[in-house]
Amino acid sequence: MSEAVDLREALKAWPYDPENDSRVARGADGRQVLQVRTPLGIEQMELDGRPDGARPHGMESALEFQLMRLATAQAAGQESDFGLETQACAEIFNEGTLYYLRYVRLFQLRDWPRTIRDTTRNLRAFDLVHRYAQREEDQLFLEKWRPYILRVRWSAAALAELDKGLFDKALRITREGLQKIEELADLDDETFKFERDRSLTALGELAEQIEKNRPLTKLEKLEKQLHRAVDQQEFERAAELRDQIRELRKQ
Repeated sequence: MSEAVDLREALKAWPYDPENDSRVARGADGRQVLQVRTPLGIEQMELDGRPDGARPHGMESALEFQLMRLATAQAAGQESDFGLETQACAEIFNEGTLYYLRYVRLFQLRDWPRTIRDTTRNLRAFDLVHRYAQREEDQLFLEKWRPYILRVRWSAAALAELDKGLFDKALRITREGLQKIEELADLDDETFKFERDRSLTALGELAEQIEKNRPLTKLEKLEKQLHRAVDQQEFERAAELRDQIRELRKQ
């Protein structure tokens, strides 16, 4: 039996705090890793590649392995012979959970690029299984969570633009996310319905907040001043503002 490592000092140095339980640290070799403080210990994930650092089938992930198999079948004109057996689907399902655990923490840390990367990656897994799983129950297994992952992915993309002060772009992305969820085919599944409704509400509230905090454009400011001038019967001022608005719209 190998000698166990006592983690008490490491745990003391980072007391559990549910409001501050994730961080990016450097490993012994200098690489960055994602660490999560739980009530009983510390979890560690790779920031890039598969979260647990494994390389199934000699590749970055089981998903990449199956996508390679699919590409080979397509190149040979044998796509109709390609399918995912139950074991292959289970491997993809279990692996997807690892990416889910990571992107939840990445979102918490406001690491938008990696959140987008991991959610997009899991959506590819959803699409692959839905189309090529041999059993119908495997085809539908992930679909109940599609609204949720779409919400996280499009929220991260919108918030990334918001951090740059690009309110209009963030609003456009948020509305794209809403549209994608609204266009999902209905499923007779309680989890799907719950996640769809919750995701639509969350993205709708995000759009409202962006709209509320978005700075007015020069045209919008002039139009606001025009309404005020008309209300106060300042007709000369209103005429000047109309001319400025007309000129701005031409530009």
